[in-house]
Amino acid sequence: MALPFWIKAGIGIVLLLASQYHFWSRLSSGSIFAPEFPRAIVILFNWAFGAIVLLAVLQIVLDLGTLATMLVRRGSVGVPDGVRYAIGGLAGLLAAIGVANAVRVPPVEDVEIRVRDLPPQFDGYRLLQLTDLHISRLFPERWTRAVVDRANATGVDLIVVTGDFIDGSVAMRRADVAPLADLRAPDGVYAIPGNHEYFFDYAAWMRHLSGLGIRMLPNAHSVLTRGDAGLVIAGVTDLSAPGVGQPGPDLDAALAGAPRDMPIVLLDHQPKNARRSAARGIAIQLS
Repeated sequence: MALPFWIKAGIGIVLLLASQYHFWSRLSSGSIFAPEFPRAIVILFNWAFGAIVLLAVLQIVLDLGTLATMLVRRGSVGVPDGVRYAIGGLAGLLAAIGVANAVRVPPVEDVEIRVRDLPPQFDGYRLLQLTDLHISRLFPERWTRAVVDRANATGVDLIVVTGDFIDGSVAMRRADVAPLADLRAPDGVYAIPGNHEYFFDYAAWMRHLSGLGIRMLPNAHSVLTRGDAGLVIAGVTDLSAPGVGQPGPDLDAALAGAPRDMPIVLLDHQPKNARRSAARGIAIQLS
């Protein structure tokens, strides 16, 4: 582009620094998943990193289009600087929209699920699924509080959390996860670990989350009753667990002793085993 060298060099340096976001995150906390910077800086890094990725994609599309035009015209084709500026601005705008959507308190989405042989006592049963909260400097205590308030306001029968509560150790995230202790539903709050819990001292997080009143279901189940009818809530560990010396997902263990005549809702962080779960008679898998 027709810019002075010092401007292009400056932009290049900024892009290089932003592209190393995960390296700076590792320096700040020891993990690429837990950037320990002020939230505004984390948001700025996410915006810049996203803009670089989008700019790369748009640049490739533009260059492929230019090459195709050259082949058709059998000659060189110049791309005006204005087009380059436009795709740069578009990349920045799309990245900003993406980050804005990511950091908002998520809206509640209503999904009606029909379950075969569901006891009439559970007809209309309402369950709220929270997943991949990734509580961190990006999603701090006030964000968690807003999520909890919105969850409680739904007035559902049961709340489940399907993993990836956090990014960071218990010491780093203790205050940020504290509002989770206020999650309320008549049938309680059940959860399973996601892969990120294994990145930050799995055992410590399982103890801490249990201490917040959340019933963890690592390869385990619980039975909810309405009179003489029941519903099984089962959970399995994450596929990444064996990599850190922890038990992997075990559906047999999760359902050991569970009544055979009740519908089963399975909590499994990753959906990869959904077909196998369906073959086992699981009514609903939440991932």
